Amino acid sequence: MLAIGLSLIPRRQAYDPIKRILDLILATPALIILSPIMLTAAVAIKLDSKGSVFYAADRIGSRGRHIKVWKLRTMVADADRSGKITSGDDPRITRVGRLLRATKIDELPQLFNIISGTMTIVGPRPESTSIVERYYTSLDNALLESRPGLTCPGTLYYYIHDENNRPPENMSVEQYYAQVSLRTKLEADLYYVQHRCLAYDIKLIALTVLIISFKLLGKSPPASSWSW
Repeated sequence: MLAIGLSLIPRRQAYDPIKRILDLILATPALIILSPIMLTAAVAIKLDSKGSVFYAADRIGSRGRHIKVWKLRTMVADADRSGKITSGDDPRITRVGRLLRATKIDELPQLFNIISGTMTIVGPRPESTSIVERYYTSLDNALLESRPGLTCPGTLYYYIHDENNRPPENMSVEQYYAQVSLRTKLEADLYYVQHRCLAYDIKLIALTVLIISFKLLGKSPPASSWSW
C-alpha cells in the first residue's frame, strides 16, 4: 500500500455520496446508449489487427490500490512490453487505434469502471505503478485519496498541449513524459482535489465535451477553456 498524503483533501461529508449517485445516474444510461459505438469499434479492432478487443491497464487507484482500467485496444498486441507511455506518433498505435484515441472512444469501457466504483467521471487520472513510485512526491500522494476519473484538469491540459508531442532523440518517452508533462498534470489535478465540488465537476464535464469537439473539428479549443 502506498503512503497517502491526506492534508490537502477537503472534507465534504455530502460530496462523495452524491457524486457516487450522479456517477451511476450518468454512466449507466451512457453505457447503454454508447454500446453500439463500442460494438462497432470492437469489430473494427478485430478486422484491423490481431489481439483482444479490450486492454486492461494496471493503474494505481484510490488509497493506493492497484486497479484495472479498461480501454479498447488501440495498439498492437503486447505493446506495453516495450513501454507503457505513449507518444502521439507511436508506431505501435494501429490504424483504427489512431481514430479511437483521437475521438476518445477507446476510453468508453471505463464506464464499467465507473459503475463498479473503481473510477468516477471527474477525478485525477490514474497513473501506472512505475510512474507513481518513481515520480510522485509526498504532496502528489494526496491525489490517491480520491477515486481516479475519466477527466480532470490535468487530463484536459495534456490532451490539448502534450498528447501529440514527441521526445527528442536523446530522451525516452517516459523521461519526456515525466520531465515535461507529468508535473503540470499533477499540479492541475492537485488544484482540483483541493477545490472539488459538484459545480466544479459539472464545469469540467462540459469543458471535456467542448475540447474534444473542437479537437475533432481540427480546431484549437477557445482560450477560455484553458482556465480550469
